[in-house]
Amino acid sequence: MSTTRFRFYAELNDFLAPDRRHGAFTTQHPDTASVKHVIEALGVPHTEVELVLVNGESVDFDRQLADGDEVAVYPVFEAFDISPLLRVRTAPLRHTRFIADAHMGGLARLLRMTGFDTLYDNTYQDGQIEALAAQQHRIVLTRDRDLLKRRSITHGCYIHALKPSEQIEEVFARLDLARSARPLTLCLDCNTALQPLARAEAIGRVPPGVAQRQAAFSTCGHCRRVFWEGSHWQRMQALIARLGIG
Repeated sequence: MSTTRFRFYAELNDFLAPDRRHGAFTTQHPDTASVKHVIEALGVPHTEVELVLVNGESVDFDRQLADGDEVAVYPVFEAFDISPLLRVRTAPLRHTRFIADAHMGGLARLLRMTGFDTLYDNTYQDGQIEALAAQQHRIVLTRDRDLLKRRSITHGCYIHALKPSEQIEEVFARLDLARSARPLTLCLDCNTALQPLARAEAIGRVPPGVAQRQAAFSTCGHCRRVFWEGSHWQRMQALIARLGIG
């Protein structure tokens, strides 16, 4: 067995046992253990980690730890540039797309509302989520640490908040989504792009009187649901404003 000294920073401490938070501590592990193995054994999903320093040198997750090593583990950086150092993920995803687990249905709908392609099905098993995330290069959204520890999941967010309205604020802040949002362009149910619908074509598909009161409509080509600027749209607009979407 080898002994290594660890120090986790910022929100990564939330995943640790209380007596290991906000300070350095030592832990034992097998002589052949990798950085990723020990970090996750301590309770921190690898998707939450952006930078690892071993004895002051930036390393990747496959680095094997040696007896006496000192390890510093950092989350995603927002305040300063670490471009000269080795991030544990080689590159950001080209497109921001999500897959949400069974407990994230409310968040999934809100992300779709703001224009982000988000897969969700409350029957998804963890293996399906892992496979879809890898195949389609999606960010996994979950409160399940074990799901985020799966090896083929490279990008994920552990969601701390419990209410969907707070969860989407958390995701927007962490991933800086406001500038790339495209509100009210996706079907909330089907996750497919909405298409303009002429008023004449909306008649018979919306409640009586709505076609006369409203000027603009859109529809989902999959489920044929029709959207317009009603009271629900006004509530959406309030959330969009709160998220800082221009």
